Amino acid sequence: MPEIQPIKAFNDNYIWVFQSGNGICAVDPGDPRPLLAWLAEKRQPLTAILLTHHHPDHIGGLARLREHFPEVQVYGPASIAGVTHPVREGGQISLGELALDVIATPGHTLDHLIYLGPDFAFTGDTLFAAGCGRLFEGTPAMMYQSLSRLAGLPDTTRLYPAHEYTLANLYFAQACEPDNRTIKDRLVWAQQCMESSTPTLPVLLSAEKASNPFLRASLPTLVAAASSRAGHAVKPGLETFTILRQWKNEFVR
Repeated sequence: MPEIQPIKAFNDNYIWVFQSGNGICAVDPGDPRPLLAWLAEKRQPLTAILLTHHHPDHIGGLARLREHFPEVQVYGPASIAGVTHPVREGGQISLGELALDVIATPGHTLDHLIYLGPDFAFTGDTLFAAGCGRLFEGTPAMMYQSLSRLAGLPDTTRLYPAHEYTLANLYFAQACEPDNRTIKDRLVWAQQCMESSTPTLPVLLSAEKASNPFLRASLPTLVAAASSRAGHAVKPGLETFTILRQWKNEFVR
């Protein structure tokens, strides 16, 4: 596994970077400035870019980065202008000795992709620590299916989401499952991370299965929480997920 490092961008974005052959690969560089500064400090060229979806805070730096590095290889959905190597579900990317599988995860957007390595995944805005992305273009059924696919990965998979949303997501998770010990422990830890300006990411999939409400929509505790929120009995799985996702949109701590 390559050494993957975060570069902070905007208020809560991370640009993930790692060595790729004779240069650096960057994931979702929405803001070129911190990435260019980091590359200059490390005296490294940018040789590859991975894009998960088309939102500006993920692709906004592309044009400027291509001006600085005209030969950079840009992988992402075909819907994004500036992509030099369009990829889609079932594809594979070779970056030196590293092979990444491409998984389509519609829901947050229709074109959202995830890049899966041997024991890690760049999950963009599909799966966050203790949460999932809003449904801007896709349906609840699409997102639920996408998350179910990710839940089927090995528990030891390290997840690299694009945003530092962990603490806010854990407050919502606690509202859903107030007696969940794992959520309580993660909340204390996440608070400590924020106080020390330490990233809460990456996160293991096993931790998400134990505390992320959107991966637990078939469990009785979450069904009960969704039923209480809806004011009537709801079914496990998609119906519970749909209510939880809408609840999160409206949630105020």
